[in-house]
Amino acid sequence: MTPSILIVGATGNTGRAVAQTLPKLLQSSSTLSGHRIIALTRSSHSPVAQELAKLPGVEVIEQNWVEITADWLREHQVARAFIAPHNEPNQFAEESTFHVNALSAGVKYVVRISTTAANVRPDCPAYYPRQHWAIEALLGSAQFNNLQWTSLQPNVFTPLIMSPAAEFIKKYRKTGEQDTLRLMLSEDAPVGIIDPDEVGIIAAHLLSQDDTSVHNKAKYVLNGPVDITGKQVVDMIEQHIGTPVKDVTYKDVSFIDMLYEYQYAATKQSKNVIYSSKRGAETAWEGKCSTSTTSKEILQLAAPKRTPADILKTLLDG
Repeated sequence: MTPSILIVGATGNTGRAVAQTLPKLLQSSSTLSGHRIIALTRSSHSPVAQELAKLPGVEVIEQNWVEITADWLREHQVARAFIAPHNEPNQFAEESTFHVNALSAGVKYVVRISTTAANVRPDCPAYYPRQHWAIEALLGSAQFNNLQWTSLQPNVFTPLIMSPAAEFIKKYRKTGEQDTLRLMLSEDAPVGIIDPDEVGIIAAHLLSQDDTSVHNKAKYVLNGPVDITGKQVVDMIEQHIGTPVKDVTYKDVSFIDMLYEYQYAATKQSKNVIYSSKRGAETAWEGKCSTSTTSKEILQLAAPKRTPADILKTLLDG
């Protein structure tokens, strides 16, 4: 069996683009052209999984990544891996287990998805960036020197910001009525929101490098090509509907309330922990998440191109 590159969450937000991009990049690699690509999914029968299975060199395997052992990694001869972990409160326990097993199995290189760079610190009031900080600290320890890694710290994903705008436009076109427009962005602070597909493309470029040592222990900041403010989102909507938006709520994180009610209320998860997520947007409101923070290495590897206007058009056409 030939060595493989594992894509955890291959049908997810970022993993799909990794799986779609990587086969072409490997063809031109002097050292990786013979590697298999394993696209991991929880359902091999999903439409996305079935599309990925048609790609040359891609093998779709149904497997819950949190149950992957060192023996499983050895059996599949995993040499490199991509992982976009969940943001549940037990992320650290499950992701660190994956990395410990990768180290034990002799995996050479891992590319992982982190979160907004300004939040990845031990004192972040939101719980999930602290988990990413802890994972990066673990990987950066001397005990993990035999496992090369890169952590991608992407800004907020464009669909999360632009989907409310698209739904607002669609409803107005259908009914002529306006609800309150709820935007997570502040009115004036510029934010470099990024398309998750482009995060996946960047990860694929890293995984296809003949020499990964230049990216070892790197924490790269990813933003889209342009900044956008809440007011600019409103302006875009008004251009589409031809009339002023009557009522806007900026800095709206009420979706966390709904997330807790529908996903966590019936569980034993701490409400205090889940609700701390509301503070994850504060650094964006403070102007700390603009395109000026993008790592130069990202611009050299695969500079993001899709703008908020491009995403809005896609959402409206879909």
